[in-house]
Amino acid sequence: MFSKVLVANRGEIAVRVMRACAELGVRTVAVYSDADKHAGHVRYADEAYNVGPARAADSYLDHEAVLDAARKAGADAIHPGYGFLAENATFARKVEESEVVWIGPSADAMERLGEKTKARKVMNEAGVPIVPGTTDPVDDPAEVHEFGEEYGYPIAIKAEGGGGGRGMKIVRDPDEAEEKLQSAKREGEAYFDNPSVYLERYLEKPRHIEVQILADRHGNVRHLGERDCSLQRRHQKVIEEGPSPALTDELREKIGEAARRGADAADYYNAGTFEFLVEEEPRGADELLGPDADFYFLEVNTRIQVEHTVTEEITGIDIVKWQLRVAADEELDFAQDDVEIDGHAIEYRINAENPADEFAPAPGGTFETYDPPGGIGVRLDDAIRQGDDLVTDYDSMVAKLIVHASDREECLARSERALREYEITGFHTIIPFHRLMITDKAFTEGTHTTKYLDEELDHDRIQQAVERWGPVESSDDADEEEVTEREFTVEVNGKRFQVSLEERGAPAIGVPAGGGGRSRPDVATNDDGGAAVAADGEQVAAEMQGTILSVEVNEGDEVAAGDVVCVLEAMKMENDVVAEAGGTVSQVLVGEGDSVDMGDVLVVIE
Repeated sequence: MFSKVLVANRGEIAVRVMRACAELGVRTVAVYSDADKHAGHVRYADEAYNVGPARAADSYLDHEAVLDAARKAGADAIHPGYGFLAENATFARKVEESEVVWIGPSADAMERLGEKTKARKVMNEAGVPIVPGTTDPVDDPAEVHEFGEEYGYPIAIKAEGGGGGRGMKIVRDPDEAEEKLQSAKREGEAYFDNPSVYLERYLEKPRHIEVQILADRHGNVRHLGERDCSLQRRHQKVIEEGPSPALTDELREKIGEAARRGADAADYYNAGTFEFLVEEEPRGADELLGPDADFYFLEVNTRIQVEHTVTEEITGIDIVKWQLRVAADEELDFAQDDVEIDGHAIEYRINAENPADEFAPAPGGTFETYDPPGGIGVRLDDAIRQGDDLVTDYDSMVAKLIVHASDREECLARSERALREYEITGFHTIIPFHRLMITDKAFTEGTHTTKYLDEELDHDRIQQAVERWGPVESSDDADEEEVTEREFTVEVNGKRFQVSLEERGAPAIGVPAGGGGRSRPDVATNDDGGAAVAADGEQVAAEMQGTILSVEVNEGDEVAAGDVVCVLEAMKMENDVVAEAGGTVSQVLVGEGDSVDMGDVLVVIE
């Protein structure tokens, strides 16, 4: 076993890996950016090294900076976690060629499976069913048109290095082809350092099923059952569970064996996840998808998954420890028949987002209150404590709540209790959304698909959940009397009561109501404190901290209300910044690649 491991990541996954190391008697090394100087993973590690500025490309994605930190620390292995460099075959090869061990699949396997067109070829040859699509990269809108003529619309354009919906765009008619192609290529370059994209037939309402794989370097391949990741918004998973509430045992065995077959064909070792789309069929709440249901290979995640915790809870197998052991050339000590599924587990991603505002990332804030739940069957993976600042330079997920019980019904009841106990104040989170979903009929009956949140759920219900369980919002209208609600505990005749009182005229406590794109009456300043824009005109401002991916207008352009003026990347999501009123663009104050803070003026329209 290794003596010291550098974890090339941040947040909860870095702490998760460090905990596994600690149990194996391995010392840990953290890396951090300027934005993460006081982060939880830095506190947890035995030692830590700064690898650069806040921008991920200049720190967590800097190959040489991470390798240099490993050398300085004397680490004998690197674990990449998920995201950042975890699926970067170029970096994996650099580690393999160094004196440091790479904790993950080989760079060769990552190249075969990490780029989706190559993975589709491997799976097709192994007899694993694939979604109709291209097996070579696509660069011309004409190729999208030709694919649409053959297979019909909609079409999914997907980044080769992507995953989790990053770098994926849906083309519903030929007129969208060029714009969506360029957007997918841009996201692929920004998030995965790979602008290459490919095409697939887009399944309208599938279930998203994935199989956890563990394989060693001695030819042993095991699957650890499946997870159902069908509850998604904008292709981003929000709740994952295992086993799937929609599959028969026969179908889950077919999918599991397909994953094992694919891993064997790819000479894959270490942990990985084989993802599939299962064609949903009309069925009732008490019916399941049988062995004749169509399923298609989607992709391989050549790393640990966010939702690996679900599998750990229902199998009792510590996947991260096995990553370390396999990298240390140990052999799996259990057979496929030894893998038993015990009960049911659900993971709830705790994201700093406002569900009522289309899950827009929180603009920032402080964990004024951080009081997570506990008790039997409740697991928390996080890297935060009360008083920490919310770092908005990276992903919006701040923690994961995992609930395990004897069956799905008990798991949902336990989830309701745990989510009710979970308190975070200082900014919006999606906890109110989770509390809504565990009472939602489609979810509780297990009939939801990947399109349920985006296309079927009544979003007024999300608004009501946030109003009921979310933080107190301050008023946008400065002329209105502000009202602050405070809670007190009082005792009357020996009995305690919770009393809510309204305090009028005092500043409201809670999160600010974001106003990106709204007209700002103040004058913006440049870095030197001087005036940057005139006070008149419609000032289009950033509603969150992020990076400008593209500027869609020039000075002198005529724009209408609703036109996109910039594309802002925040927490790994593209966000269109639009004009709220029409007019002539008089000033463009940002350029591609610029970092901006919430409230910074981007464009002025007269």
